[in-house]
Amino acid sequence: MDPPILSVKNISRRYCGRIAIENICFDVFRGEVLALLGPNGAGKTTVLRIVSGIARPDNGYVRINGLNPSDPRARSLIGYCPQEPIVYDDLTGLENMLFYAGLYGLSGSEARRRCMNLLEFIGLSDYANRLVKTYSGGMKKRLSFAIALIGDPRLLILDEPTTGMDPQARREIWAKILEIVKEGRAVIVATHYMEEAEQLADRVIIMDRGRIIAEGVPEELKTRYGPRAVILLKILDRHAEVLDALRGIVSEGEILEEDGEIKIHVDDPDEAVPRIVSRLLQEGIKLEMLRVIRPTLEDVFLRLTGRRLSE
Repeated sequence: MDPPILSVKNISRRYCGRIAIENICFDVFRGEVLALLGPNGAGKTTVLRIVSGIARPDNGYVRINGLNPSDPRARSLIGYCPQEPIVYDDLTGLENMLFYAGLYGLSGSEARRRCMNLLEFIGLSDYANRLVKTYSGGMKKRLSFAIALIGDPRLLILDEPTTGMDPQARREIWAKILEIVKEGRAVIVATHYMEEAEQLADRVIIMDRGRIIAEGVPEELKTRYGPRAVILLKILDRHAEVLDALRGIVSEGEILEEDGEIKIHVDDPDEAVPRIVSRLLQEGIKLEMLRVIRPTLEDVFLRLTGRRLSE
């Protein structure tokens, strides 16, 4: 396996005697998305500020391609999109891009070409010459995202990249992030959106109160810490016969009847559903509705902390 592009070892940070983060460890590899999932105040932004070289840890260290984040060679590998938009309201979108391009040493036609390409990439080319003060909050976030890509980074650091966006815009940014990863780049994203972590991440680190409380592939986390999946059935009649038939084929799962619905708790719904449908057909039982409710990362956080992500 190739070495990680980002290695974080036992970093801790206190502010005014209060623990912000403690003993945070993880690696990020090329071609993957690592999500830091947790509520506001969990310490995600502190981790990203240390990774990007903006802040220093009290203990531990960070290495980007083996380099300290403060090393100019490491900084050239990073694209950082902070939680608050890094744009100037009295400049146009293109002028903002050209300003930051100058900081990366780009100028003239090369800078303009790259900036326009990135504005088109994130869907703002039609607004390139409009003042940013006329942009919505979601558009400003898109522009900040484009700015983070100007230096052609190998490691993209995103802090709540879709906050303030409508659902459609959020999914468009997810698609752009996945395009970037396919090019062999690495992405670390902090989010409190459970769906964002599930859609984007190859691996998820769940944080709470400055500590890592779980880490793994999303499906593994849900299997390890989440509740069992629930198969909901609604049939037209013959409930007693259905219950008897189902007990014979899903003996490992709890079967309940509530408010006209049959609820079956199982470990593997993909394996159980075909057996259930086949048995009902054999018995001539008419199925009105079947729905599967799978555990989510929200369920995992609730199981581990007793609280919801949004609390």
